[in-house]
Amino acid sequence: MPASDGPLLWVGLGNPGSEYARQRHNIGFMAVDAIARRHRFSPWRKRFKGEVSEGTIAGRRVWALKPMTYMNASGDAVQQAASFLKIPPEDVTAFHDELDLAPGKVRVKKGGGVAGHNGLRDMRRAFGSPDYWRVRMGIGHPGHKDAVTGHVLGNFAKQDQPWLEKLLDAVADCAPMLAEGKPEDFMTRVALLTQEG
Repeated sequence: MPASDGPLLWVGLGNPGSEYARQRHNIGFMAVDAIARRHRFSPWRKRFKGEVSEGTIAGRRVWALKPMTYMNASGDAVQQAASFLKIPPEDVTAFHDELDLAPGKVRVKKGGGVAGHNGLRDMRRAFGSPDYWRVRMGIGHPGHKDAVTGHVLGNFAKQDQPWLEKLLDAVADCAPMLAEGKPEDFMTRVALLTQEG
């Protein structure tokens, strides 16, 4: 999975500000927060039009980034960080919400389309390439396209908390598999940890 043994850049996609903190669209921020906490990364600090935290997972240097530019301009922060840290797109992973996956399901893929996701679209624009990795975290689809915006920008409901916490825990637990370039193992293990029971 990683293109080199240099540092990795893991980007949580979301919107800055406390009013957005609990929204489904911000699950990417929640994921990198959980990873940084679990793996005892450095405190978050302002840099690259965002907030960064760094640490080591499975022997790899990992930079976590939360762009503070709002979702539709995420690419500016990502491009600035990747350029400064000399990290190629293949070593960048975006953690983001995914409408087309059931709540709590996770898929990892490299490249592909943006499926209407403004954060992914802007990363593609900034890199001039779709060849970065995505950790797609399911938030479910509201069932009708007119309801999508309200669903995505709505806060997680109380009944979402159990699966959400389980998912974020599993993503943080399994992060070493991502760092080692084992996306299939990561998906399998996350699925196992998040099963109902």
